[in-house]
Order: sequence, then C-alpha cells, then structure tokens
Amino acid sequence: MATDDVAQLADSLAKTGVEDGELSYKGQGRKLDDAQSVEEMVKEIQDFEGLQALRLEGNTVGVEAAQAIAKALETKSALKRCYWSDMFTGRLRSEIPPALNSLGDALMLAGARLTVLDLSDNAFGPDGVKGIENLLKSSTCYTLQELRLNNCGMGIGGGKILAAALIYNHKKSSAEGSPFSLKVFVAGRNRLENDGATALAQAFKLIGSMEEVHMPQNGINHAGVTALAEAMQHNPGLRILNLNDNTFTEKGAIAMAQALKHLRSIQVINFGDCLVRPEGAKAIAASVSEGLPILKELNLSYGEITEDAALVVAQAVKDKDQLEKLDLNGNCIGEDGCRALKVAMEAMNMSELLGSLSDDEGEPDDDDDDDEDEDDDEEEDDDEEDVDEEEVEEEEEEEEEEESTGNKFSTPQSAPRPPEVSSFLSFPSPDKLLKLGPTRALLIEQQVDLSDATKTAEAFLKIASVYKEDNNEVKNAVLDSIDGLLRKAFTSSSFQGYSFVSSLLVLLGLIKSEDKVKPVIVVPGHLQALEHVVRQDYFPKESVAVLEAFMSRNNKTLEPCGNAKNNLQSTLQRVRSQS
Repeated sequence: MATDDVAQLADSLAKTGVEDGELSYKGQGRKLDDAQSVEEMVKEIQDFEGLQALRLEGNTVGVEAAQAIAKALETKSALKRCYWSDMFTGRLRSEIPPALNSLGDALMLAGARLTVLDLSDNAFGPDGVKGIENLLKSSTCYTLQELRLNNCGMGIGGGKILAAALIYNHKKSSAEGSPFSLKVFVAGRNRLENDGATALAQAFKLIGSMEEVHMPQNGINHAGVTALAEAMQHNPGLRILNLNDNTFTEKGAIAMAQALKHLRSIQVINFGDCLVRPEGAKAIAASVSEGLPILKELNLSYGEITEDAALVVAQAVKDKDQLEKLDLNGNCIGEDGCRALKVAMEAMNMSELLGSLSDDEGEPDDDDDDDEDEDDDEEEDDDEEDVDEEEVEEEEEEEEEEESTGNKFSTPQSAPRPPEVSSFLSFPSPDKLLKLGPTRALLIEQQVDLSDATKTAEAFLKIASVYKEDNNEVKNAVLDSIDGLLRKAFTSSSFQGYSFVSSLLVLLGLIKSEDKVKPVIVVPGHLQALEHVVRQDYFPKESVAVLEAFMSRNNKTLEPCGNAKNNLQSTLQRVRSQS
C-alpha cells in the first residue's frame, strides 16, 4: 500500500473513530442537511464490514440526510448499538419523526438485533416517541438491553406510547420464545408525571429484568412513585434505582421502602431531593437494615429529614460492608444533629463514608411542621371523604348492636391486661412494681409490643421512673424488669435497635420529632437505669456513642438530674473506650 494511501486511511480512521466494530462521528458538529452532505459518511458506512456500533451524537441530522444514512444501514445486519443522542439540534420538531422512522425502518429491513439504543438529549416530544414506536415493537428490539431516552421532553403522552410499545415487544417476543429482557432504562427530565410513570411501571412489572432504572426530574409524586415501587418488586435483579428530584412524601417513601425489601441486589439508591421526610426516611432505613447486603450508595439528601430520622438512617447502614457513600446533605438535621450524626458514623468506623453536611437547613421551625401537616391533610382529604360515610354507618350499626345486647360499654374481645400490670404501666409506682411479684419481668414483657421500638422505649421509661438508688428491693426489681424487657427486644431479629435509641432520645426531650411527641418529665431514675442498660451485653455498642453525644449537650430537660447525668456520661465514655 502506498504511503499516501496509508496516511489517508489513518486520517479517515482518526476522523471516524473506528474501534471494535464501531464507527464514530461523535461530537464532530456536522450540519447534515441533505444526501450530498453525508456522501462521505454513507460510503464509510457501506464499506465498513461487520459494523456493530454507529455513533452519530453531537451532529445535527436533517430528514434527507437521515434517509441517505438509512439506505446505507439496510444491509448492516450485525449492527447492535446505536448511539444517536443529541443529533437533532436546531431542527424543527416536525423533522424528527420522519428522520427516526427512516433510520428505524432501515434497521428492521437489515434484520439487525439491537442491544443499545441511545436517543438522549433529542427534544422530540411525544411525536418523537411515535418515530421509534414501530422500531421498539419490532424483532430488531427483542434483544434490546439498554434504552436511553434522557431529556427528550416525552411528556405524559410520550411516556404512555413508550410503555405500550415496550409491553407489546415483551408479549410478541415471549410468544416467539425469546422474551424481551431490558436491563437499563434511562428517562430523566421528561415531564412524565404520574400518568407517564404509572404507564411505564406496568411495562417494568411485566418485563421483570431491569437492572438500572434512572427517572430523575420527572414531576412524579406519591401516586406515580407507588406504582413504580410495586413494579420494582418484580425486578429482583435491580442494581441501581435513581428517582432523584421527584416528590415522594411519606406515602411514596413508605411504598418504596416496602419495594426495597424485595431488592437484595440493589447497590445504588438515589432518592435525593425527593421530600421523603422523617417517617419516609425511617421506613427506608428499616428496609436497608433488614436487607440490601451489597448496598454501595444511599442518597437521601434534601428530603426534609430531621435529626432523629437521620440517626436512624445512619444506624441502618452499620453492617453494609460494601457501602461507599451515605448522602444526607441539605436536610433539617441542625448543627447539634450533624455533630451527633458524625459521632454515630465514627463509632461505626464509617465516618469517611458520610457525605458533606454543608447545606444542612437546620432544625425545622414549628411553623414548618404545621405547614407540612396542612399539606398532608389536603392530600388525604379526598381519600377520607370516600370512607367517612361508611365509617359513620359502621359506627351506628355497632352502637345499635351493642345496645340490643345490653352491653354498650363492653371491652374488645382481645384478652385484657392483668389489672396489676395495666395499673403499673398506666400509673407507675414502686409499690405496684413490687406487687407484681417475682414474675414481674415476664408479665410486663407479655403486655408490651416488643416489635414496636417506640412502645418499648415508653415501657422502659415507665419502669425506670420508679428506680430508687437507696432502696435495693425496688432498684433490683426495676433493673430485673428492664433487663428482661430489653434483652428480649434486642435479641429479636425484627427489633430495630436504632429506632429504640431514636425514640428514647425523643421521649427524653433531646431530639425534636415531627410527630410532636410530648417528652416525659425526666427524673434521675431514667438516667440511672440507662446507665445500667448501656453496660449490658444486649445493648448495641454503636448506640453508645450516639447517647454520649446527646448527653454531652447542655439541655434543660436534664438539669434536675445533674449527678445522674454526670455518672451516665462517665459510664458511656468508659464503655465506648472499651469497645
């Protein structure tokens, strides 16, 4: 081969970026209006043997140019990957569907079997989806594994058309013995909203092979999120779920938390800027704690999460050996809460995994809580109206039945509490505790729902409130009862120890709760009993650092317990140094 020919070939290869069956015109900024403008490109496509990938992104392609390129593709049966993002810049929207139709028809005529189709950053709207509808329904896409349609302005209508095409593909391919097994779906910034997301959820539920789903910034609220959550449960191989910048609220977050229980392969969860709020964050934390063994990244940033919920999330990741990042930035944790969060992560030897907290919004004002409650009430009004009449009718029927039996004030049929235990838990006193006798611990255990961390914390404080340092009989009765209660709770696989600590801090008035929980009046016995508990083998050592951080604060609620607080602080420091 002559030197000039070699140089010309090298120059051609450099321009087109040939590699591993790939022909690339990526980012060349060509304005391709007609057949003449793509003559050279068409020849290179025609001459390329075994073409597997074609990159056209970063150029602008008109209808005539697309038709000429399509003609060259009609014989390229080996083509698998089409990287065609950002290739209609400056074009009229009416030009895009015929251009896409031409290219799609060529692929179908060639008998190609695509694995990747990327049409991101083409603002083609619903009409553009119609331009690829036939392609997506055809056997050419039975083998499609990656579909990337980011920032295409599909809207609700486009989302529905796309969903219907994917469902059709799956049904047809399954009937022919090769079920459509899409793995990666990217459709951020498409204004899909609830209806578009719900339609796509039906497709995902049917397909069942998803490994990555990216749908950020789509204006989806809890109804759409709930539909997606249900669909994700049917995709057990899901590794990445990115729904950033949609509006979950508690309803959507709780639904998504339920879905996470089925997704043991999940590695990246991005629910940042999704307004999951404290209760939603706690629900997600519970699912994280119970499963997700290979989780690498959890993003719950900018979600109006408060201090107590943030600590629950932190505790939930303690056993995630593969975790690389926990992002809780931009929430409502507060300065003291951020310090406690850092202490908690440090106690678990995970401080380097906690992302920046520089954009924290500070503790929420009470006014903010009221506004949120009003918003939630408005959301629920419609649902409540549907059932109000039924509830009234049921109540009237129940009252009539009770009156007819002469037992209007009868108690429920479930077994009542033994009167001594009920009396003690309602109005605790040393005498009542002693009267329960040597089986008091068992009697109390039987009357407390140990699956509920908050109720367990409440029971602990009630028992601890009668502690007397100078009365050994009462002291031993208190500590025996507490040990029995908490040992059983903490050794249960379903008990959420981090939620117990969080609830305890709320009840002691050391953390604000969005539920406006009324703190107890703290007495020395609470802290003295807690000092005993933190030394026991059943109490999780990673929670010791969290308690220590809160006990070191200047808090008025603990001022009446000066000596007890100091003793507890010393014990916490000693236990932490020994662990």
